[in-house]
Amino acid sequence: MSKITTNLMQVKQRLELAALAAKRDPEDIKLLAVSKTFSTRDIEEAMHAGQTAFGENYVQEGVQKIEQLSKLRPWLEWHFIGPLQSNKTRDVAEHFDWVHSIDRLKIAERLSSQRSEFAELEDLQVCVQINVSKEESKSGISLEEVDVLCDAVSKLPNIALRGLMAIPAPTSDINEQRQAFSAVRDCFVSIKAKHSHDLKFDFFDTLSMGMSDDMEAAIAEGSTMVRIGSAIFGKRDKIKA
Repeated sequence: MSKITTNLMQVKQRLELAALAAKRDPEDIKLLAVSKTFSTRDIEEAMHAGQTAFGENYVQEGVQKIEQLSKLRPWLEWHFIGPLQSNKTRDVAEHFDWVHSIDRLKIAERLSSQRSEFAELEDLQVCVQINVSKEESKSGISLEEVDVLCDAVSKLPNIALRGLMAIPAPTSDINEQRQAFSAVRDCFVSIKAKHSHDLKFDFFDTLSMGMSDDMEAAIAEGSTMVRIGSAIFGKRDKIKA
């Protein structure tokens, strides 16, 4: 059994135990394997172990992998989870299934327009990113701005607003972890309630929260999708710009 297969089994066990501790159904929480900087061989190993959803942070690297694994495309789901610049939106609109990092309307509008050029593709699934810890080095908008942006994004064609994403400031204090995730969850619940009669919010069901070091806290606070990289693929030897 490969190391990646073993790691995946352990991560899935962590996910299940965290869900049960929170009195939640583990099936309600999706595991996204963050494969940035790792090879297509690693992705194939994870796929053979049952993993089908993968997250990439860098457009060029992600597109290369998607193209190299084109024969497996029907079985794989690709999520773009990194900061997205305007000059990179076309590649994302053409190749990815999800975008987690919408933090301004301009990006959503470009994705909407460019997705329309690929008639064979389904709507692009998107999440609005919150900078819940107000870190200057991180992308995302403030909690106070989220509802306005979500409302505007929901009206765009060719994309489907699915929920919120957040990457809180790293801390080993589980109470601080939970406090940040709780704020995002409360925002999500408030938006969902406010737009409960709006058909554009029918698929607003995703809280993309939690990574290798804070997955348990995120699940306790309602995460529906955890983004796990190092706990599956191992330590990253290099960081790409």
